[in-house]
Amino acid sequence: MRLHDIAHARAGDKGTTSDITVIAYRAEDFELLRREVTADRVREHFADIVRGEVRRFELPQLRALKFVLHNTLGGVTRTLDLDIHGKSLSSSLLELDVSQTAQQMAEMMRQFAAAGGMRPGAPTVTVDDPFFTYDRPTEFAAHSETIQVPMRDGSYLVCDLLRPAGPDGEPAEGTFPGIVYDFNAYGARAVFAGGAMPFVERGYVALVPSVRGSGDSPGHVEPFGVQEQEDGYDLVEWLAAQPFCTGRVGMQGISYGGHTTMLTAVQQPPHLAAIIPVQALSDWYENTIYHGGIYNARIRDWQQTTAPDTLDTYPRHPLHDDFWRERSVKHRYDQLTVPVLDVGGWLDQYRQAMVENFAACQANTWMVAGPWPHGMVPGQLEDIAFAGYLAWWDVWLADRPAPLPRSKVTSYELPDHGWRRFDTWPPANSVTRQWFPGSDGSLTSGEPGIAEFDQDGGKLVFEARLSEDLVITGGLGATLRAGTTGPDGNIAVVLDDVDATGDVVRISQGWLKLSHRDGHDRLAPVQPGALYDVAIPIWATHHRVVAGHTLRLTLSSEDYPQIDTERLPGRIRVELGGASAISANVL
Repeated sequence: MRLHDIAHARAGDKGTTSDITVIAYRAEDFELLRREVTADRVREHFADIVRGEVRRFELPQLRALKFVLHNTLGGVTRTLDLDIHGKSLSSSLLELDVSQTAQQMAEMMRQFAAAGGMRPGAPTVTVDDPFFTYDRPTEFAAHSETIQVPMRDGSYLVCDLLRPAGPDGEPAEGTFPGIVYDFNAYGARAVFAGGAMPFVERGYVALVPSVRGSGDSPGHVEPFGVQEQEDGYDLVEWLAAQPFCTGRVGMQGISYGGHTTMLTAVQQPPHLAAIIPVQALSDWYENTIYHGGIYNARIRDWQQTTAPDTLDTYPRHPLHDDFWRERSVKHRYDQLTVPVLDVGGWLDQYRQAMVENFAACQANTWMVAGPWPHGMVPGQLEDIAFAGYLAWWDVWLADRPAPLPRSKVTSYELPDHGWRRFDTWPPANSVTRQWFPGSDGSLTSGEPGIAEFDQDGGKLVFEARLSEDLVITGGLGATLRAGTTGPDGNIAVVLDDVDATGDVVRISQGWLKLSHRDGHDRLAPVQPGALYDVAIPIWATHHRVVAGHTLRLTLSSEDYPQIDTERLPGRIRVELGGASAISANVL
């Protein structure tokens, strides 16, 4: 089925901007339209002409979606030719296939679950540490049933309960430690239950829940708010109270499930003994929704498919107010007292959160940072599988003689330089290094001057060719003396590793809206033409730039899809020389 089977469209252009409005023929088709025609799909469809982001606006009263995109038709005005172009845009978009996306996804998930879902294989990690290769024989089969777990307000959550079982499939006698496993909103308990199965087969009870409004749990999805945190608390305490549980419970999850794990832990359920948050937040506003005070462009499709109400809610909270404090652990680190196995990837969007959480709670936290993007799917590069997780639960929940990680920090040195072990992060033997961009384009000269770039596609580039290896181990940040000729300004800071052939590997990045320079909880005044001393945090990393490569710094106002391309009026002005610098901890 093509989009034209359920909707019609109209389009128009003005200058270099095109807009396309897609209107469902029937009210019942609007939900399909909302789900299937995302901004990312439209951008991919028009990849040859889209210059920046695609903005999507919902018009539910009209059963319509409006897309605004910037194309490459430079300098045109409304003419007959442009009208024809507009019609071709709408006609082209109406050929989009919307027939089987949702159904195919559901079928893929069903097949994935039938094949074991997130059940891990053997670890392929190459770090020399018995924690990461730990195992013991399976002792049980698994008994699974879908149940309703009561919540304190009289509602309930639908969960899959997995218990150790005998050969006949009936629950085994005795009591077992419990794990609340991947408390998320994705309605795919059978998939995530696969990840819990190795623990069940070795003597753990696993509870795999769906948050309110997902997976048959009543209500609506409101990610990471007080209700969800209280529900996490209630899940832990319910499991601990069951006659088949020892009363010692852990909690584990990835991404959404990692976030709920962290937020449940700071609620301090009495029977929560330890946690494994994987690729988890420290602060939902800073990590995910607003990058440096600028909206994260890529998150809207996730919002649309997972929690569509937030498309209205989140833009109404552009500052870090109580709404966001509720969805943060950063002001509650004193309540994060259980042992924490803090797992993340240096290619993941939550790597800064991983480092922040470790730094705040080093006494009770072990950090594992691998060469992983977001997702942590079975079979990935340097897969830690379930071995370390089993060791962790055996120590804290079952009192078995299992190992803990040999070092507080186990980190993979990007791009491909292997595992390293440290006692803290940044490593104790690291030192601070600074680079001073100069008006000559060098990253090391510190040649004084004022440089400018336009907020609509302009940029400044500074480079330094390295004569010896440079290992960056966190502490990244930019301190700039900068301002704008307009009412506000966005600054994106990108560090790249460029080899002799010109191939580029991104090291890390950071962003800041100038009016957020004094914090995200209030707006600082921006006087056009004035320069301010601003600090721009850059996400943590562990990366070796080898001798002969070039360290490249790019300053601009665009970094789609990490931030919206807002094209604010005015130019960004930066004072170079000693007034602006890039800092990092290096070995």
